[in-house]
Amino acid sequence: MAGAMPTITSAREIDTLFKSGRRAANQALLVMVLETPEARARQGRVLFVAGKRLGGAVTRNRAKRVLREAARRAGGPWPGFDVALVAREGTITAGPAVLDAAVGEALTRLGVSP
Repeated sequence: MAGAMPTITSAREIDTLFKSGRRAANQALLVMVLETPEARARQGRVLFVAGKRLGGAVTRNRAKRVLREAARRAGGPWPGFDVALVAREGTITAGPAVLDAAVGEALTRLGVSP
């Protein structure tokens, strides 16, 4: 898969991100951010989450695809940060412009992008 975004796959690292990460939320999504450890050369990674309360597998997979594209348009992955994008009900109904604005605003509030 050309241009695949580096993702967080370790359950331990995901737990750490959920427990210690800073959060910014809006109607469209929840963003969690944690600085990457020095040992990992500060390479940024992204995590896409769509919980079961969103709906069935088709809905959850679509939500993750939408988040993945929004992250790509926003310039992800972001060096020095592990970023989790968590889908909410508004993720599915939000258009690309609304989702891009929501991602950009959350990342700015969290100090990831200027």
